[in-house]
Amino acid sequence: MNSFQRPTHKRWSLFWLEIFSSQPLNLKGTDMTRNAFPRRRALAVAATLAVAATLPGMALAQAYPTKAITMVVPFSAGGTTDILARIVGKALEGELGQPVVIDNKAGAGGNIGAQQAARAKPDGYTLFMGTVGTHGINESLYRKLPYSPLGDFQPITRVAMVPNLLVAHPSRPYKTVKELIDYAQKNPGKVNYASSGSGTSIHLSGELFKSMAKVDMMHVPYKGSAPAVADLLGGLTDIMFDNMPSAFQHVKAGKLRAIAVTTDKRYPELPDVPTIAEAGVPGYNATSWFGLFTNRKVPADVLAKLNDAMVKILAKPEVIKQMAEQGAVAHPEKPAEFEAFIKAETAKWGPVVKQSGATVD
Repeated sequence: MNSFQRPTHKRWSLFWLEIFSSQPLNLKGTDMTRNAFPRRRALAVAATLAVAATLPGMALAQAYPTKAITMVVPFSAGGTTDILARIVGKALEGELGQPVVIDNKAGAGGNIGAQQAARAKPDGYTLFMGTVGTHGINESLYRKLPYSPLGDFQPITRVAMVPNLLVAHPSRPYKTVKELIDYAQKNPGKVNYASSGSGTSIHLSGELFKSMAKVDMMHVPYKGSAPAVADLLGGLTDIMFDNMPSAFQHVKAGKLRAIAVTTDKRYPELPDVPTIAEAGVPGYNATSWFGLFTNRKVPADVLAKLNDAMVKILAKPEVIKQMAEQGAVAHPEKPAEFEAFIKAETAKWGPVVKQSGATVD
């Protein structure tokens, strides 16, 4: 074969097989030998490597992860978001084989941590534990949000759902949702409900109830859940849509009366307490949820690996048990399912925030 002769299809097949084989091919019986075109062979290998170099996402996904992963938590250590992040982080270490470092960046309703995570390199080494606040409410609550909940973030999976519990002081005359609605309709503005602050999920759970049940109740905001619960226990306020981990202990102690749970399913530890939807307000569903995110531009294969790992760990009995101890229910899903859920949550809470008049900045 002269230098200008085009190899046959068979010859090219043998040529490429040898390039990607760890052993030399036996080309006896052909008119082509290993030394027939060493220069072309070298050039072909170089060209193949050059093509591979143009596919950094593929190479990254195959190796990922090769170093520690940072999980940004937008609230202080010790809270529900932080506790869930640490449960997930520890389990994720075992699944991915690399350390997961929790980085608490609290402030501005979660916006400080969210902004930091949104600006991180899109390589899968920065994760973000988001909440209904950071990705469902804040866009309506803040006029100048320093990040885009879905423009900057790629949803990986919902992590957990934490129901709120509608509780009342035991001295109040209503024991069911229907009795509460009847009393509030007969006494407009007389029933008040405490919250951990304007714009929080506890506050907006009450606003959603007011809107759907068509009742007039007075909102009493506090600077945090603890002082709000303290005044409810003291009988200074009437009701509260408190987070389950906080309210549950007082219900078990007989200090508060459980009227209904805010989710669409009953809470396993309180099987006799109905949901608000089944007890008189059809379609009502207000849940504090938590989800894992990364940068929107992360390679697709890295996203798939993270989702697969999360789905596995959220199905583990020990993880489910640890979350249940925090009043949380594990909720693994695919990225597209989580993104659709976020869009629905944003559409639901936007009008509620507007109607409540709540603003922060």
